[in-house]
This record gives sequence, C-alpha cells and structure tokens, in this order.
Amino acid sequence: MATTVTAPATHVLDRPRSRSLGAFATLARRRFALSARTPRELFVPLLTPILFALIIAPALAKVVGGTTASGLDYMTFVAIATAGLLIPLNMMFSGIGVIVDRETGARRDLLAAPIPRQLVVFGNLAVAFAVTALQVITLIVAATLRGADFVVSAGSALWFVGGASLLALGMYGVAETMANRVDRQEEYIAAVPAIAIVPWFFAGSLFPLAALPTALAGFARALPLTHAMALMRYGLLDRTGSGLHDIWGFGTTTQEAWMSLAVVAAFAAIMLTVAVRVFRKASVQ
Repeated sequence: MATTVTAPATHVLDRPRSRSLGAFATLARRRFALSARTPRELFVPLLTPILFALIIAPALAKVVGGTTASGLDYMTFVAIATAGLLIPLNMMFSGIGVIVDRETGARRDLLAAPIPRQLVVFGNLAVAFAVTALQVITLIVAATLRGADFVVSAGSALWFVGGASLLALGMYGVAETMANRVDRQEEYIAAVPAIAIVPWFFAGSLFPLAALPTALAGFARALPLTHAMALMRYGLLDRTGSGLHDIWGFGTTTQEAWMSLAVVAAFAAIMLTVAVRVFRKASVQ
C-alpha cells in the first residue's frame, strides 16, 4: 500500500513542474524566433563588439600611451569596458520586443494560457541573455585576436561571468519594467540612452574612478555598473584589484570582490522582482 500511494503522489507533484518547464521552453523558442528569424538578425548585433575590439579600443590605447596609471593594458581595459556598454544596451533594446508584443503581438493569448504569468518574463529574459552572451563572447574573442592582454587564472573568469551575468539580469529587469510602464515605443527609445549609456561614462569605463572629482566618484560608486565592471576587470585583467580598491578602499581584494558581487546581485534581484510585479499588474489592466 505504501508503494502504491507514494508513486502517484510523486507523479502529481512533478507534473506541474514539467508543464512549467515545457511552457518556459516554448516561450523562449517563440521569443528567439521573433528576435532572430534570419542570419542577418544574428550577425548585425555582433558588428558592434567587433568594431570596438578591432578599431576603437586599439585607437584609444594609442592616444593614452598604451597603459593606465595602474600599469594595466589600456586596450584590454577598454575592451572590458565595452562589455559594460553592450550588456545594458542590448538588454534595454530587448524591451522594444515586449512593447510590440503588448501592442500588436500575442500577449493577450499568452496571458490566457494556463501557465504562471512570470514565465512570459523569464522566457523573454532567456533569449535576451543568450544574445547578449554571444555578443560578449564575440567581443572577447575579437579583442584577443587583436592583441588584448587578458590575464586569466583557473577561477578568475568566474568573477567576470558573475559580474556580467548579474548586470544583464538587472538591466533586463529595468527594461521589462519600463516596457510595461511607458505607452509608446518612441518614449521608451528616448529613455534608453539616459539609462544604458550615460552611467557608462561615470562607471570607470575609459578611466579609473580615481580620475573623477570627489562628488562624481561618489556617485559612480553607487552605480551597479561600476561594481560589475570592476568585477569583470578583476576576472580578466586587473588581478591586483585596483578597480575594486577605488570603490571600497578597505579589506582584501577578495572581500571587496564579494562585496561588489553582492551589490550587483542585489540590483538583479530587486529589478527582476519589480519587473515581475509590474508585468502582473499591467497584464490585468
């Protein structure tokens, strides 16, 4: 009797989970089909990282003399900064697809389906994350071929992956929230530069934080992007952690890295939570 009762109970518990996974996979495939229907739609997003890695970063390195004040290779310094620009931009532009779905797409049909509504958000997120990851990998490969001096140890790359991934998750939360709050695509697109580009200039992208005036440096330390880029550089270039020291100024390099990771993780968790709540609210209006 014990065996007879337990088996169906396990099956019943597992069935909703299997349905949720299947629904998530279907939603992700749908979004991918809409976002990358042709090879051109996959290739064009890769042009920007290739352009930065092969032309812009080497040109800037020649202008400043090849190294930063901390002795870091400047071309590699800018190549990693490019990831800090690509991730917010790509995630923010993914919000346009959310608006199109809301206005003229199949959003009403998706909301009528017997699935948890947050799966719609996470299905879109999965595709945006995958496309962004492809861009960042292309950037790193192109920069390496161009002569970037990445310094990678056995586990240091995990700091890069952690900082970049959490930044991407947080920025998608911002994109999803805005896409469900603004009325028109034009309004959304007008806000993208202020959210995705302006912070990049303050976050230690082209020069260390120490070069900023005191007030601006304080503002930069509050940006999740600053912490994410310090982690990315710590993982692939700045093994002394000079970027992390500029932010925190106390503790060991590893402690500072964990603190910055906590900041970016909190940003990702908060923004995704807000995005799901805003989506649920917008879906019943």
